[in-house]
Amino acid sequence: MTENHVPLEKHHVILEMRSITKEFPGVKALDKVTLKVRAGEVHAICGENGAGKSTLMKVLSGVYPHGSYDGQIFFQGEEVKFNTIRASEKAGIAIIHQELALIPELSITENIYLGNEVKSRGLIDWSQAGRLATDLLARVGLDIDPQTPIKNLGVGQQQLVEIARALSKDVKLLVLDEPTSALNEEDSAHLLDLLRGLRSKGLTSIMISHKLNEVAAISDSITIIRDGATVESFEVVDGNVDQDRIIRSMVGRSLDSRFPDHTPKIGEAFFEVRNWTVAHPTIPDRLTSKGSNFFVRHGEIVGFAGLMGAGRTELARSIFGRTYGRYIDGELLIDGKSVHLPTVSSAIAHGLAYVPEDRKVLGLNLLDDIKTTIVSADLGRISKHNVIDRDQEYSAAEGYRKSLRIKANSVDVGVNTLSGGNQQKVVLAKWMFTQPELMILDEPTRGIDVGAKYEIYGLVQQLADQGKGVVVISSELPELLGLCDRIYTIFEGRITGVFDKADASQEKLMARMTETVSATTL
Repeated sequence: MTENHVPLEKHHVILEMRSITKEFPGVKALDKVTLKVRAGEVHAICGENGAGKSTLMKVLSGVYPHGSYDGQIFFQGEEVKFNTIRASEKAGIAIIHQELALIPELSITENIYLGNEVKSRGLIDWSQAGRLATDLLARVGLDIDPQTPIKNLGVGQQQLVEIARALSKDVKLLVLDEPTSALNEEDSAHLLDLLRGLRSKGLTSIMISHKLNEVAAISDSITIIRDGATVESFEVVDGNVDQDRIIRSMVGRSLDSRFPDHTPKIGEAFFEVRNWTVAHPTIPDRLTSKGSNFFVRHGEIVGFAGLMGAGRTELARSIFGRTYGRYIDGELLIDGKSVHLPTVSSAIAHGLAYVPEDRKVLGLNLLDDIKTTIVSADLGRISKHNVIDRDQEYSAAEGYRKSLRIKANSVDVGVNTLSGGNQQKVVLAKWMFTQPELMILDEPTRGIDVGAKYEIYGLVQQLADQGKGVVVISSELPELLGLCDRIYTIFEGRITGVFDKADASQEKLMARMTETVSATTL
């Protein structure tokens, strides 16, 4: 517990949601969910993707207005009936969603006070807004000019700006939906420290998270939701959290291991990168990849570890059809033969697939349905004379819906209606459909619960067992250590080391991730 943190039993209930039921056509998303949150605590909500966590928060915030659901909400001792987001914010409830809602071209100050402008004599007082923004940034530990455009900030800094914006509205209950899913370890630790500091000053927080180590580190009490219903709620005593208990409640079964048992069947090297050098797309003198060398063998799962900004994603995208940066030098070899992959179509034709870290921007067209999305990267496979065979399209998509356990009534459902984890499964299906020889997975389990992670790990292992090569880029070192056969480390665009699974540890990886080390001959 944080020093000066008032014991839970002295706190009154600030929020109570009673028997919340929310239905969509053919689906009961919430079934008599109950939730009690005490003032001044950090209350964690855990559950699998699609369990109803985000739906519950949309009910609370007025996205789903009163009358569109059954049940009652009590806030600060009084029943509330929010019909709009503005109404819930006026009452003191602020929600920070997993996909940040900032406008990149506007400044920090403009984003903080957008829709809540500081006015003097009927006009916006930008000088006063700037001073207030500076104070808010100091509260969240962000030492930066408030006139800085959002597009110039890292994801961790943008997350802090979102919190600063919430604090500008005299927030009494702060809800954070997967706040650290896109953050590296350093930024995640800073955010958790910030929440502890806000808690010590009496602010109440709800944190939705799949990272059970963070739930254990910060939460005072926990509510677990499964299949739209409350499974259990309990208080954390002396900071002790039984993570296995949370997993059992979330998935309805015990997971003896976070990773499926796997015996690798590794063959010969078939994909090789030599002296790969790529420049930043807009800054000529900055190299995002500096003479990178690595290889992948058939049946092998290869990890890439590095801090945010180290160049992992930039390296992957520059290889996959040169979708990032400016090519300077280097060679790609498949089965010992040099290949030229200047476009995405050429990369796909040579057996490469890339699952991007940002599924909503780069992985999906949110206007499409599931079946259209799954076949979109290889239409030729289901076409005759350039005409799509709709029966084949449906059959292929339905096969992936079942095998990947995508939670949807049919493949005609829009991908924008799915939970984050199920959207990720659709992106995986899209690239598995191309039948690649090399699958590059960039943060494949970001924002996904432990049960779905276990399933995706199994899919990765299945791809390897089929003789495919798999590259996994992840910010979670335990994930790389548990899943990968070899792990490369990257620092400032340069590969600094490589470790076999038996020799790798978090300490060794971090040492190579945080300082320049002469690259080992690979």
